[in-house]
Amino acid sequence: MGDGRTQGVAPQPEPDRDPGLQPERTRLAWRRTTLSCTAVAVLAGRQLIQSDAPGAVEAALVVLMGLVWIVFVAVAHRRMQAMADGRPPGMPPRTALLLVGCTLALAVGGATILLP
Repeated sequence: MGDGRTQGVAPQPEPDRDPGLQPERTRLAWRRTTLSCTAVAVLAGRQLIQSDAPGAVEAALVVLMGLVWIVFVAVAHRRMQAMADGRPPGMPPRTALLLVGCTLALAVGGATILLP
């Protein structure tokens, strides 16, 4: 009795959604990251188009970056939609690793194409 706990009171159920601004901040973070990935993909495509004689390697790299961008946007959109429906499930480790790989691929590809 002297342990400070209330006797006979049922625990409150956990709400389906965080009532604070955390879901909105997370959604905005996904949008900012998607926007930066989009900028890298667009700049890489622009560099390829403006190149005098683009090689096959550069063209293949831009196409690969476009595919990576599509995967990243699809996963980000799915996560943002899950947040709109309530508390999203935890991200599986494979999905997190896929997103890290996409981000790194876009960063390395962008640096490779944009740097002389």
